[in-house]
Amino acid sequence: MGSALRKERRSFTLSRESVEYLELEQKRRRAPSASSVLDEILRERQQEYERQKLEASMVSYYDSLTDEEMAEDRAWGALGESQISRE
Repeated sequence: MGSALRKERRSFTLSRESVEYLELEQKRRRAPSASSVLDEILRERQQEYERQKLEASMVSYYDSLTDEEMAEDRAWGALGESQISRE
């Protein structure tokens, strides 16, 4: 997974198990370096975190709707479906 983002050199101390895991993942993913694998893992984790935040936000929004607002949402949804089925 290449990236046009600017990279920043850092140094981290990792457990032997973590280093072995990165090396295993490097081979499995056919990645150019363990560093690139670590970057991918962190990006994947960040994307998952952002997805969870969005999901929680949507759940909170729909949980806050009144019965009247839910009925209105359903009506708009039904209208949208009827327009799509015409096409």
